[in-house]
Amino acid sequence: MKISLACCIASLASQVVGRYAPLGPRDSGRPSLQYTPNFFDQRIDHFPGDSKATRHTNATFKQRYYVDSSYYKPGGPVFLYIGGETSGTNRFSNLRTGIIQILMEATNGLGVILENRYYGQSYPYNSSTTDDLVYLTTRQTIADNAYFSQHAKFPGVDGDLTAPGTPWILYGGSLAGAQTAFSVKEYGEILYGGIASSAPVTSSVGYPAWYNPIQKYAPQDCATRINQIIDNFDSLVSTNNTAAIREFKALFGLEVLTDHRDFATTIAYPIGNPGFYPTNTWQELNWNASYGSSDFFKFCDSVASVDAPESIAQVDYALANYTGGAPWTGLGGYADYVKRVVLPLCASGDYNSKDCFGTQDAAAWARPANSAERSYLYTSCTEQGAYIDAPKEGPSLLSRVVDTSYEQQWCRWAFPDGKFNKIPTEPDLSIYDHYGGFNISADRLAFIDGDQDVWNDLCYHSNFAPPRTESTDLHPQYLITGSGHHWDSSGILDVDAEPQFIREAHKWEIRTVKRWLNGFDQWKTSKSISA
Repeated sequence: MKISLACCIASLASQVVGRYAPLGPRDSGRPSLQYTPNFFDQRIDHFPGDSKATRHTNATFKQRYYVDSSYYKPGGPVFLYIGGETSGTNRFSNLRTGIIQILMEATNGLGVILENRYYGQSYPYNSSTTDDLVYLTTRQTIADNAYFSQHAKFPGVDGDLTAPGTPWILYGGSLAGAQTAFSVKEYGEILYGGIASSAPVTSSVGYPAWYNPIQKYAPQDCATRINQIIDNFDSLVSTNNTAAIREFKALFGLEVLTDHRDFATTIAYPIGNPGFYPTNTWQELNWNASYGSSDFFKFCDSVASVDAPESIAQVDYALANYTGGAPWTGLGGYADYVKRVVLPLCASGDYNSKDCFGTQDAAAWARPANSAERSYLYTSCTEQGAYIDAPKEGPSLLSRVVDTSYEQQWCRWAFPDGKFNKIPTEPDLSIYDHYGGFNISADRLAFIDGDQDVWNDLCYHSNFAPPRTESTDLHPQYLITGSGHHWDSSGILDVDAEPQFIREAHKWEIRTVKRWLNGFDQWKTSKSISA
């Protein structure tokens, strides 16, 4: 969820090294395995008879997919990794060393990555105008998964492995986790099962709860200092103290950002913020450094330092005259980190441009070139929502100048009404609710989440969901204590050598899938009889 420019770099590194990587000679070459792209003739419109739509086509597009048959033996299942909001090439680690590799090895299965429509090289059209994007819907996307499973062919693999004659088990994390859950719910007669990891199964317009795990689990001296700095800034805004606000922005080198919301989101980059951040945040933490980044903790080290040079420590007093002489503790380290780490990410030095930290260029948003960022924004604007905004009460790591209207304006600028398509005035939450929301359930649909995941309050184990007290073979669920955003998706080629909380989650997933496979023949027979 909430795509960042860093999402497919640090957190999806293809090489496995570091503390938990005792690679044996048998699989020492897997981290560098290369995969040949294949292309499937996918329907652009799966529902040409839908009277509610204003545009239909019988055309197809080339949907890219990748296959790993290195563990496959006849009779084994097919594991379909849902590509989600990025290129299929950025998911290779899941075949090489991650969850699909783990399940393939355990069951003699075949692994497949299917790139989502409107991502990577799987675009139906050469541009992404509002009309071109009319087929970017959850309904069409999950129909892709079912149709692909019924017609796919795998180079170098003999036999018919299509569903439902072969057990197809889906896996997806984050947005792809939701698509996994919805696919199994909607197409359970075709798709045998699925594991939905950190899957936002419900939607909301605003999502201030994104910051809750950070407030709870981040180093508390760091979080407390940021909360107080944000409170002080918001007080300046509420009293319209323009001179003080300019002084505050200048400490970060960002006085050129005249829109307070652009400034607020920019200084929140190291934490996580609305839109498309170019840094590694709390969301990019991972149990294995090869799949994530610890930059968040480096940021906190700067904010909470007790050994800062005098030149930095004195900045804490730069605005003390606006707070009755009380220092803004941690401000010097905060500003220093932003200037050292964030500002250099703007290659042009034009901080107020859309290519850097400004968002107020309406014409720039409207450029219709195909991109993952544009596709993800469209989904956010139409169905998913979850605009990250500041909480209405209590402590906040993000300035309260940021509310849902901040991101909603991007929707309005990016997607003007087309001939066949126009976006709603706000996301249509009924689309996700159609599949059950927090009450979603389907046979052989497993949910696995992390209690420190910023997206968890939209997931199956949300604090707002009904209590999850029972897990059964048909309806399994698992909450990983100490885990972040779909941390179960990464692996090191040796489950027993993983840290305990991940090791036991992976063993649970293996057991769950094996139990399902033990019942496949009976399921297939019952389908044949009922048919």
